[in-house]
Amino acid sequence: MMFKALLKSLLSSFFDLLPIILVIGFFQFAVLQQPIPHMFSILVGGLFVVIGLTLFVHGLEMGLFPIGEAMAYAFAQKGSLPWLLLFAFALGFGTTVAEPALIAVAHEAANVAAEGGVIDQTAQSREAYAFELRLTVALSVGFAIVVGVFRIIRGWPVQYLIIGGYIGVVIMTMFAPADIIGIAYDSGGVTTSTITVPLVTALGVGLASSIRERNPMIDGFGLIAFASLTPMIFVMVYGMVR
Repeated sequence: MMFKALLKSLLSSFFDLLPIILVIGFFQFAVLQQPIPHMFSILVGGLFVVIGLTLFVHGLEMGLFPIGEAMAYAFAQKGSLPWLLLFAFALGFGTTVAEPALIAVAHEAANVAAEGGVIDQTAQSREAYAFELRLTVALSVGFAIVVGVFRIIRGWPVQYLIIGGYIGVVIMTMFAPADIIGIAYDSGGVTTSTITVPLVTALGVGLASSIRERNPMIDGFGLIAFASLTPMIFVMVYGMVR
């Protein structure tokens, strides 16, 4: 059963990546009309990508989704709101600060800031800037998950909070330094990646499933939207006060 499930996931991952392969092949052969360099390395790397994606998705289904839902259900049944909110904040903060995409963007932002004269061109200044940026984004996601969990408990419509949040983003853009705006916008996207999304989604669905009069389809989703929104505001504030 396990082998069949892995084989099915492997085929699914291959078909998910097939459009990318076709696009690259078309432009390489039909438009550029050149052979693909280092073909063997690319094929081996592509195989590793398919295998890695297969194991990652299978691992999510076996481990992260069930544990996220189970912990959310357990905290809801325990009936302790402070502990639930603390767990939500810690989950958002911990998954974001370890997010590979955020680490890469923060590192690149530090290099560009040093080259642009925003910070000193020293390794210490770059490391400090990257760490502060990661910490700011992680705090913002922790705050976002707390707000999202509180919304599920209270049953507030998600669209009003999202609209209000983006109005705040527009207002903040008028006052934030120009060199931080692009980084702030990108920070909203990189938080919703491989580590954060599965656990946060499982938390929302599990919590909505465990609360009476809550619909997991309506109330369980939306936490990721908050996790994408608040980093933009927090990073622009960081740029203003730094």
